[in-house]
Order: sequence, then structure tokens, then C-alpha cells
Amino acid sequence: MSILPGFLISFAIAIVSYLLNRFIFHSLGSATIAILLGIILGNVYFKQVTLFAGTAWSEKKLLEFSVMFLGATVTFQTIGKLGFSGVGFILIQMISTIIFVLFMGKKLGFSANVSALMASGNAVCGSSAIAAVEPVIGAETSEKRTSIAMVNLMGTILMLSLPFLGTWIFGNNDLLRGALIGGTEQSVGQVVASATMVNPNTTTLATLFKIMRIIMLVFVVLYFGFRSKKQTKGEQATAQIKIKRNSFLPWYVVGFLVLCTLDTLIHFVPEVSATAKFLSGWCETIALAAIGLRLNLVEFIKAGRKLLIYGSSILVFQVVLAIILISLLIK
Repeated sequence: MSILPGFLISFAIAIVSYLLNRFIFHSLGSATIAILLGIILGNVYFKQVTLFAGTAWSEKKLLEFSVMFLGATVTFQTIGKLGFSGVGFILIQMISTIIFVLFMGKKLGFSANVSALMASGNAVCGSSAIAAVEPVIGAETSEKRTSIAMVNLMGTILMLSLPFLGTWIFGNNDLLRGALIGGTEQSVGQVVASATMVNPNTTTLATLFKIMRIIMLVFVVLYFGFRSKKQTKGEQATAQIKIKRNSFLPWYVVGFLVLCTLDTLIHFVPEVSATAKFLSGWCETIALAAIGLRLNLVEFIKAGRKLLIYGSSILVFQVVLAIILISLLIK
């Protein structure tokens, strides 16, 4: 199936969003307008199957390129702003989230696989983390589908609420607002979309916090792989411990780090950084339009009661813990 129809619709929405931002809605940002327009149009008009391949490609690939190009606009001095306290915040937040999600999953009667997928998706990077952990624990397709739907539902709620919550609690402190968004949101797209509602500096900082979580993906995959092996034992378990090569570190994170390293060492001329920022911004806006087009509001209604309780408890735990840790660790 061709990706062209879905890509062109996403691109058209991105252009309209840019024009609306420039001439009418100056404070919203084109990326925010793109995802909101995408949600409306995707649930009312653009439901055709022919668009699915293109919107899926735009959501995944263009967002990855957006993150990679962002590496040419920051240096390790920028990342250094996060400091040891920022790293400590991410580690404590991730470990605590995994422990809580596994505990709640067991209490509510979910399978060990669903609990593991929910833990990885919420602690690291949403659907990408779920896809990385799924093969090493031998999860069923239905378990994967359930986890992805719930994680994306929670991420959407956080995406729309965290900019306002962060500003209410932390005022105009971009570092603290970036930590809250980048430290709790599930997917890269949701982090970017949410932070864009605040300002560009918050977007950069939130992305850096998010990338720190993504870098930890390899350790999360290894943990759940060996945990699954210990629980199931025998030859079947051994066969399950097959870590995908791309599970260790996504290519776009490697690209981000390479560009960031080059910028730190040789200092890109302003034209290079400006071009990278331009490309990153447009890739981001098109990708967010695609995310909006693919967001099915019916899932909010179809989610089961027990699953909603599970997701809601995780959401509240993550946000409350993040606010406490940020207040204690990050200045």
C-alpha cells in the first residue's frame, strides 16, 4: 500500500497549521495546531484505509528524523544543563514506575506479560518500548495491542494536560516544565507535542530528558528478558531471550548523539544549525498531524473499566512522583 496519500494529507495539514499559526493563532504553535487539526479531521473525515500506511510512516519516520536533526542544534554543554540531578530524576522515575506498574498489574489480575509491556511503555518510550520488549517475553499479539492502546490513551491525556499543569506548579521555569513533560510522557511525539504548547526552549529540554529515558531502553529490555527467563525457565525461555539488534538504541538516538558530538567538537556554522532546526520543525509538524489523524477517539470509550483503573493509577503515580522528584532534585 502506498504511503503517498497519507503523507500528502499530513503534509497539507502541516501547511495549513503553519499558516494558521502565522496569521491567526500566534500563541498556539504550528505543531499544536497540526495535532489538534489531525484529531478533528481524522475522526470526522479522513478514515479511509488508503491513508493508514502513509500516516503510520509519517508518524514514525518523520518524528525520528525530527529528533535526529535536533542533535545539530544542541551541544553537550546544553545537555549538561540537566546535570547529575537530572539523570538521578530520570533513573528514580523510571525504576519506580516499573515497580509500581508491575505491582498494580498483579493486584488487578493482569497477566505478567501485559504488566511488563505496560511497565516498559510507560517507563521508557511508549509503543516503541512495547515493541522492543514484546519478543523477549513472548507476549501474545492481543497483549501487545491492549498495552499499546492503553499507553497511547494515557499519553494523549498527559500530552494535553501537562503544559498547563507544569506551568501552574512550576511557573515559567522551562527546565522544570521540560523535566515534567520529558520525564513522564510516553512517546517522543507526545513529548514534542506537549512541550511545543509551552515554548521552543521547553521543547528542547523536554526532548533531552526524553532521550535520556530512551537511552535506558536497552537495560529495560534486558531486565524483562532475564525476568521472563527466570519465570518460565527451560528451553522455551532460552529461545525467548533474543534481543533485537534495534532494541538496544534506536537509530535516531544514535544520529542525535552523533550530530550533538560533532556540534560540540567542531561547532556547526549558524546556517547548518538553522537548516537542521528548520528540517526538525517541519518533520515534527507533519508527524504530529499524522499522529492526530491516527488517534481514534472511540478507544477512549471502548477501554475496559479495569484497564482504565490500571492506566489511571499509573498516570497519577507518574505525575505525582515526577512533581515530587523535580521539586527535590532539580533546581
